[in-house]
Amino acid sequence: MSAEPTPPNLDEVTGPSSSMPAGASGVATSESSAKSIIREYAEAIVVAMLLAFAIRVFVVQAFKIPSGSMIPTLLIGDHILVSKLSYGLQWPTDCKLQPAFPPVNCYASSTIVAFGKPQRGDVIVFRFPEDEEKDFIKRIVGGPGDTVQVRNKVVFVNGEPLDDKTFTQRIDPGIIDSTVNPRDNFGPVTVPEGSYFVMGDNRDQSLDSRFWGYVREEKIRGKAFRIYWSWSGQGNWIEWVRWERFGKAIQ
Repeated sequence: MSAEPTPPNLDEVTGPSSSMPAGASGVATSESSAKSIIREYAEAIVVAMLLAFAIRVFVVQAFKIPSGSMIPTLLIGDHILVSKLSYGLQWPTDCKLQPAFPPVNCYASSTIVAFGKPQRGDVIVFRFPEDEEKDFIKRIVGGPGDTVQVRNKVVFVNGEPLDDKTFTQRIDPGIIDSTVNPRDNFGPVTVPEGSYFVMGDNRDQSLDSRFWGYVREEKIRGKAFRIYWSWSGQGNWIEWVRWERFGKAIQ
């Protein structure tokens, strides 16, 4: 913000100074200075809001994890940063006005400059296909052309078992038949072009592509890359904070 402007000279105030009552010029100068300060603050606020909006849309966006579908990688109460530039410079599309900040909500994007494609193993945030007002976070298991199958909880990609032991958990030892539920036995399916098959790391407690299908590339909002804040909401206020998770990379 620029420094406060110097009050104008008497000649710059409306009306001739020679006929102005004593003290009147001081009042005019004070009012002009106050208006100038208010205008500067208003301009600074508007610029800050525009910058925040631009950063949120094109560079990085913060999200909070509300559920346990990505445990153990992400815990309830983790606050994460999602890169909008991981796969390219994106231009928002399918946008609608809303009475909130940001004033525009966009449901898809098109790539202006591509930096690469989403890869198997990436943790991504995307518009939930069954309700695009919601954002989901999952891990990519299969990309376009990949064949994905789940047999007795084991994930197979292109006929090979997926090495996912380092980032997943399965807490229910029971096996559900595919005729009842696709959780433990699913497919095989071939991922369509321009789409991705995603799953939660908490495999037995995740609503993912096994249940509702694929994520279209234009619906991906970005790649999650870091935890910047985390708290459990349990114990006293010091114990709430998970200090060890600050700045942790998401892998």
